[in-house]
Amino acid sequence: MADEKGMHPVTRMRHAKTPVLVGALMLGLTPGAWAGPYGDSLSKCLVESTTAAQKTKLVRWMFAMMALHPDVQTASAITPEQRTAMSKDTGELFQRLLTETCIKQAREAIRYEGPATMQVSFGLLGQVAARELFTHPKVAEGLSEFTKYTDQNKLKELATPKE
Repeated sequence: MADEKGMHPVTRMRHAKTPVLVGALMLGLTPGAWAGPYGDSLSKCLVESTTAAQKTKLVRWMFAMMALHPDVQTASAITPEQRTAMSKDTGELFQRLLTETCIKQAREAIRYEGPATMQVSFGLLGQVAARELFTHPKVAEGLSEFTKYTDQNKLKELATPKE
């Protein structure tokens, strides 16, 4: 039973979900996934095969995607053209890693642990990329800025047992 474009409705539905699944895989958002030895091998390959510059591009893409949320949209000046360029870079990186650099590990992870193991592996890559960004001295300083606006004595009371 094909539709007007010659595609079965189930196939069309699978194709429509592809961008959502890819995004979820990249960010490690699919719940309930786990990595076994093959996923661990894929994770290691992804992290080791991604340069510092590529990791920075990945974090920039993640930031650009988060900036689409209406609650944080005003905190970013990313243009649609910049977002498209970042998505292109990320898509090319994703494809190169899975179909060239880490193809053996990707095939084994999918074969033995299922496609959901990819989300764990790319989630780890995203975490490593973000961690490298967060270790920059300016970022670390910025992250601690909120402590200027907390009452340290009240926080210390949390560790003091009440009698």
